[in-house]
Amino acid sequence: MASDVDTAPLVGRAELVQTVRSALLGDVAQGQTAAVFLTGESGVGKTRLLGEIGVRLRETGALVLTGSCLDIGDASPLHPLLQALRRFDADLTAAQARTSSAVRGLLQVFADETGGPDGAGTLLERVSRGLHLIAEGRPLVLILDDLQWVDRSTRQLLLYLLAGLGDLQLSVLAAVRAESLQGAHPLRRVLTELRRLRTVRVLDLSPLDRADTEQLAAAVVGRALPAEAAEQVWQRSGGNPFVIEELARDLRDGRDGLSETLREIFLDRVDALPQHAHAVVHAVAAGVEPVQHWLLAEVLRLPEDELIDAARAAVAHRLLVGADDGYRLRHRLVAEVLAHELLPAERSGLHRRYAEALTAAPGELRQARLAHHWRLAGEPARALPAAVGAAQEAERLHGYAEAHRHWTAALQLAGDSGSSQVDRVELLGNAAEAAHHCGEHARALALLEELAAVRGGGPRCSLHIRRARYLAAAGRSALAEKEYERALDAADCSPRDRATAAARLAELLLHLGRYADAGRRAREALALAAEVEGSTTEVVLASSALGFSDAYLEDPDAGLAVMRQALETAERSGQPEDVACAYLHLAELLTGPLNILEEGVVVARRGAERVAELGLGRTWETRLLAIATNGLFRVGQWAEAEKVVAAALRHRPSGADAVELLLARCRLSVGYGDIAAADRDLEAVATVLAGGGARHVIPLLTLRAGLSMWEGRHDVARQAVQRGLTESRSDDVTILSALVWHGLRAEAEAHASRTVAVDPTAVRRLRDVADRVARKSASAARPVRSVVDGFLALCAAEVSRLDSSDPELWAASVAEWDRRNHPYPAAYSRLRQAEALLARRSRVATAGKLLREAYRVVQGLGAVPLTSEIRELAGRARVSLDERDGADGTRAAASVEPADDELAALTAREREVLALVAEGLTNREIGQRLFISERTIGVHVSHIFDKLQVRTRVQASAIHLRNARG
Repeated sequence: MASDVDTAPLVGRAELVQTVRSALLGDVAQGQTAAVFLTGESGVGKTRLLGEIGVRLRETGALVLTGSCLDIGDASPLHPLLQALRRFDADLTAAQARTSSAVRGLLQVFADETGGPDGAGTLLERVSRGLHLIAEGRPLVLILDDLQWVDRSTRQLLLYLLAGLGDLQLSVLAAVRAESLQGAHPLRRVLTELRRLRTVRVLDLSPLDRADTEQLAAAVVGRALPAEAAEQVWQRSGGNPFVIEELARDLRDGRDGLSETLREIFLDRVDALPQHAHAVVHAVAAGVEPVQHWLLAEVLRLPEDELIDAARAAVAHRLLVGADDGYRLRHRLVAEVLAHELLPAERSGLHRRYAEALTAAPGELRQARLAHHWRLAGEPARALPAAVGAAQEAERLHGYAEAHRHWTAALQLAGDSGSSQVDRVELLGNAAEAAHHCGEHARALALLEELAAVRGGGPRCSLHIRRARYLAAAGRSALAEKEYERALDAADCSPRDRATAAARLAELLLHLGRYADAGRRAREALALAAEVEGSTTEVVLASSALGFSDAYLEDPDAGLAVMRQALETAERSGQPEDVACAYLHLAELLTGPLNILEEGVVVARRGAERVAELGLGRTWETRLLAIATNGLFRVGQWAEAEKVVAAALRHRPSGADAVELLLARCRLSVGYGDIAAADRDLEAVATVLAGGGARHVIPLLTLRAGLSMWEGRHDVARQAVQRGLTESRSDDVTILSALVWHGLRAEAEAHASRTVAVDPTAVRRLRDVADRVARKSASAARPVRSVVDGFLALCAAEVSRLDSSDPELWAASVAEWDRRNHPYPAAYSRLRQAEALLARRSRVATAGKLLREAYRVVQGLGAVPLTSEIRELAGRARVSLDERDGADGTRAAASVEPADDELAALTAREREVLALVAEGLTNREIGQRLFISERTIGVHVSHIFDKLQVRTRVQASAIHLRNARG
């Protein structure tokens, strides 16, 4: 039954309607996505505005799909999209058979979907393709109401589509109840990330002002209000359109003496209803909206004619909205008011009747509603199987967060029901695995410990393996290694469990940088797997570890061949974690020890896309994107690296996945000189790595040393390096040589600054470690030796700074890093070579050339601290850093840039920042738009001012606008 509730005019929103329409269609280029999220308090008019804008968009020729989210949490994966498709299909005519066929084809995709973690990404791609067919070239607008109740699967779909990953021109318009986004609400994080995209806007729908309040109230009453009545409506409504309309109707209908609270207004309205209409409103308030007509009939057990009359009365009294898919309260505040008006027995009775009606008429995706109603009916034993069914439904559609929520609810219900027929061990196991898959590592471990307590003296080997998996994912590597060892020593360890434990231990040792140990365990695992049928996962894990070990320690080509074969095996098996692991280690090897950076970045990004298709975005995709970020950092593509790390952070990773990403972001922050951001990331990593190993601890301490040196705290840098040297079990001489360089650099900086005395003992120890690294790298594969030689060249040159810096040693370091295509250490080495030449007062022209080359590189990178050091040295030596100056410091007239190329010195990222400065955005707003911290934006702005030789944002904006017009 359609309702007639929106006869009041839309007041005070005309400009907003036009703004939203332009944002969704007018300002969107072909093939791009856009979104507007309307937030505001309850009753502010979000739903009404969605309807009005939807009508305007349809008039322009757009295809509009409308759906609403359920109000029982993560209940039904992708529910609003399913609802929107069904509504749209119901409205199609016979002449639109082709479109109807496309809609029903997409609905069939959901019906045919099978569970498991390996199809979530594929499902998203198929949904995108289906929407593309339905749109038939028209702009597609998806309108979603009550997004605060959105399920995780729909959130993932929105992120997927709005990131431009689907072949679809899509716009999204959604309404969100602002007061619901409190604390750790998942949508709050999603909106924070989405609002940084250029084509996404989050608009807060404010209450009406006094003039608009009077206009709306007068429209409802039918005449201008007396001053006293207008003042009363304004004071009591606070500009909330819903409350304004309710108060105005009271005035119009002569209902005086209403109490001061909105609660009493609603209760008066409900009490004025006929008896059956009163029951209808209470029933809808207790239900999960929309409440279908047939379901309401079953709950109230009224004759059809009486039910229709009662519903019509509730709609006429502006308490219900009737639509084809069922009834809703005109405002959910009514439910909050009525919740306290029923006796407990009345409430439980309503929920019981809902549950009985749903049970008698089973349908798709109703298990979550069943569990909800049986629980509130005080029947945990009957709610339990529904909760289990809801969890299984969620897993079938790859909604792992929802599945975890439902498994947890099932555990609670099992305890409340006291049923002896429930297998609590199975519930705990399913809940733990769901928590692990959705990245809730701490929760997974807690559930596993409860499972171990329930099982008592049950099998131990499989429990050790599972605990080790969860510990490793949580970043507690040392404890994970011990658990794998316990599994291998367990008396009940079967041949399959033994092969699994050995393979996973080999993979863990690889993460810890203990390549020789990883290779030995991998060979053991492969031998064990050969005796067990169906051991593809073990073969993939062990082969990846063995290939990495061989490539690092012996033969890169042979090792790479083994790893590529492991990837092919994983792809044939189709197991998501096997594919992810194979991609991860191949990308790590290429971007790290073998220094094949460009191919490594490509492999990492391709792998990230693949594992996202397999439903492992929060975990494995995050780690692969961290590897891509590191590779981009090394080749000097810092702006692109920022974008990659920002994309990965949308997944909100935890545990070891967060460690990889935070370290990658920290490298960028240290390079940029964003001290506060880098320090926050290092503190977060240190917290996670309480039980970690050298693979992450040494990079952590290396970054801590680098950051401390930029702060002038050379003693702190020394302490960080000395701590790192105690991590001696790693075979990774590459990260160890980088640590030693930072240690010697800290001593050289202390000597140069004269703020901290040089520690001869520390220098001696560092030189001894450098010698050991040189000896150890001699037996490593040639690409590994090549990278280590670059760091050893830096070490030798830093030692010379303690006496009289040797320009020849720095020249050798320049050559080493140029050959490896690492621009940042090459620029640093040029700075030091120029410094040494100037100190000796020889080859000043060469020193000037070196400084200009280094300056050009670090300007392009945005490396602010190194840029400042180069400027300082050039200033002291009176060396021009302008590339247009000749060797003698004079300006070559022929090389002067044309006057209209004022922005030529800015990097691509600086141009982006300047454009947003010219729009009038603050540093905070620019940071949100570009996924960068506010402090980093400040660094960019300072850099822009320096390059453009301006002092204010207005001056910088003027230059941008002048060039934009040109």
